Amino acid sequence: MSSKTIYFVTGNKNKTNELQKILNNDNNKFVIKSYKIDLPELQGEPEYIATEKCRLASLEIDEPILIEDTSLCFNALGGLPGPYIKWFLDKTGLDGLNKLLLGYEDKSAYAQTIFAYTEGKNKPIQLFIGRIDGEIVPARGNLGFGWDAVFEPVCEDNLKQTFGEMEECKKNMISHRYLALQKFKKFIEGLL
Repeated sequence: MSSKTIYFVTGNKNKTNELQKILNNDNNKFVIKSYKIDLPELQGEPEYIATEKCRLASLEIDEPILIEDTSLCFNALGGLPGPYIKWFLDKTGLDGLNKLLLGYEDKSAYAQTIFAYTEGKNKPIQLFIGRIDGEIVPARGNLGFGWDAVFEPVCEDNLKQTFGEMEECKKNMISHRYLALQKFKKFIEGLL
């Protein structure tokens, strides 16, 4: 039985490693290969951004493509920074993300990942959305993976840890990325 190759469009090795671990593709029905494409920075709602990034990537590589777009949304700010979190983090740092909420009692937020998948150029694009609620807190734990250290997710076991404090295996079983990838995995296995 041959396996299906899916090109994950990203330049972030951390995301590729996390994706591989979460998908836990024991049966080797599909192979995920990282593929870097410089896509334009788009503006709009997260679903639009993910869909358009996938469409643009398919114009360059006419193969099965998976792209990811992740948002960190502060409820007090009407969903901002949202899909622009990378730029907010670059400009303000982790401490600055907290300072954005200084004037608000509401520190609640949600993390959302959208995976967009297409079989190739001019083919339908499917979206897989994962979301987890949480709170913005002062940085704790590993500071090396984006904004993980300032996001404390609401967990069923009432664990009060940021993603940056969690064991990698724990984070990979509850995160927004995990939730979206479970939907994608079910979909892709249905195609094989």
